[in-house]
Amino acid sequence: MTAISLPVPTKSSEYLPARMINEAVYCPRLFYLMHVEGLFQRNRFTADGDVVHRRVDARVDPLALIDQIDGQETADAETDSAETETDATAQPQSVHARSVTLASDELGVIAKLDLVEAAGNLATPVDYKRGRPRRGVDGQIGAWPPERVQICLQALVLRENGFQCDRGILYFNETRQRVEIEIDDALIQLTRQAVDQARHVRELPMPPPPLVDSPKCPHCSLSSICLPDETNRCSNHNPNRDAATRLPTTARDEQRPLYLTTQGLYVGKKSEVLQVKQEGKLLQEVRLRELNQVNLFGNIQLSTQAIQTLCALEVPMVMFSRRGYFHGMLQGTGLKNILLRREQFRLADDPVRSLAIAKLLIEGKIRNCRVLLMRNHISPPTEIISELKRIAARLHNIQRADQLLGVEGTAARLYFGAFAGMLKPGDAPADPDAAIGAPPRWSFDFNGRNRRPPRDAINAMLSLAYSLLAKDLTVVAAAVGLDPYLGFYHLPRPGRPALALDLMEPFRPLIAESVVLSAVNNRMLTPEHFVPGGRGVFLSDSGRKAFFHAYELRMDQLVTHPLFEYRVSYRRLLEIQTRLMAQMVRGEIETFPVFVTR
Repeated sequence: MTAISLPVPTKSSEYLPARMINEAVYCPRLFYLMHVEGLFQRNRFTADGDVVHRRVDARVDPLALIDQIDGQETADAETDSAETETDATAQPQSVHARSVTLASDELGVIAKLDLVEAAGNLATPVDYKRGRPRRGVDGQIGAWPPERVQICLQALVLRENGFQCDRGILYFNETRQRVEIEIDDALIQLTRQAVDQARHVRELPMPPPPLVDSPKCPHCSLSSICLPDETNRCSNHNPNRDAATRLPTTARDEQRPLYLTTQGLYVGKKSEVLQVKQEGKLLQEVRLRELNQVNLFGNIQLSTQAIQTLCALEVPMVMFSRRGYFHGMLQGTGLKNILLRREQFRLADDPVRSLAIAKLLIEGKIRNCRVLLMRNHISPPTEIISELKRIAARLHNIQRADQLLGVEGTAARLYFGAFAGMLKPGDAPADPDAAIGAPPRWSFDFNGRNRRPPRDAINAMLSLAYSLLAKDLTVVAAAVGLDPYLGFYHLPRPGRPALALDLMEPFRPLIAESVVLSAVNNRMLTPEHFVPGGRGVFLSDSGRKAFFHAYELRMDQLVTHPLFEYRVSYRRLLEIQTRLMAQMVRGEIETFPVFVTR
């Protein structure tokens, strides 16, 4: 037998799960994302696998059960030999142990065996697979390398724990077939090399490069996190960068945010649903598995049980003031790998590289503002559109952050100076003196951007839209593993999600301002949806609900990505762009591909 000598792991070494070695053979990048960064997502294939293992995981048998049987057989045999002659044809008692966990000190691997079939000292691991076996060109069934390595690891672990194991069994649920794998020298050497390679990948500062045009990627549950085709498309070192980009996941997010705005609500948990109550009366039940956010506006109480469950499911709870000011969010532990955030901090401390990223973001914002004017203005102002184009082209010559801030301010004044031409509110003049004691009726006149507080209805909607968009990008940035409060353009201030505001810049016109235009032009909101508050104007409770509906309609709308040429919703697009930002931060791609619409 030929074997590779490996050092015995020290006490501080971490044991690698055998199932992760399987992933390392299948795709090193997948192994890194799952084992190092702790990422996991479900899809229909992982759901099928859960069903297959449900029976196996329903019972955990200690391996001592086998030892006890062996010991009893030995004792019985000694007694029989003392009294009568032992029957030479007697067979050792067989036993089946499920969900057996064993470790190998030599390999530094821990394995959970679905099933161990043992007879005396002879043990055979049985591993359950959801699909079908590999079929060769000769028609013979077999197994893929990751499956062979995993069953070999289980056999080696059994050997180290005192059992004789010369073969393993792979049971494929889809075809109900058992495939026998011989544990020979070649497979043992391949397995040891796989363990060694997995340890090497685990120590890398960033994930290995993605597979190129691999048929494995579309079925991978982490394809929307890995973004293999997108990463290769954005990499200058990939010779196949012009290949077609496959959609990494569904075009829309199947889960939805929950908005709670009625003051005095109480949210509790019962079984797999959230229960929304008011004064003890049940108003609504929402399935937990259908939520990706819970947004709380003002005085709304959340039970401890609900908070714990939402944290466990990684569903963020986002807190706003009653009028829509974004306070912050509560979530689970999030991404456990600090390496990405460490690179983010290093990049943010580099003024040259930070300015380069900021210029890309502001250029994208200005170009998208220009497109919005050309699409929606009643009579597109030629001078302003031409000037916005010239400003965007001159951004490359800027050498200081304060200069960029001044150029952005100039472009914003031009843009908002023409913003009123995109509004088509119809005839709804302001009439504050219509009746004594009656609330004023606000028109949709717009004379420029103002805030804190907004002094007209349009600015009230713009402020709320920006707050919602900043909230969504804060949630996404935290989920990706970036620090939402450290950006490259916006300076860090207490409580301000600077990175979320950075990422938000190109999407301000495409999402926030487009929502306002749709709400006004499609009569989704009327002047009656606004109320005065001190020196400002704010949305009423019914107005906020109508605006949330308009916002979610926009987030669910499909848009074609200009670089990857597939269609996704704006909510999915925010996640894709944020993940590309993370890949740029840790050096997987050279530059950030800002989303600019056509």
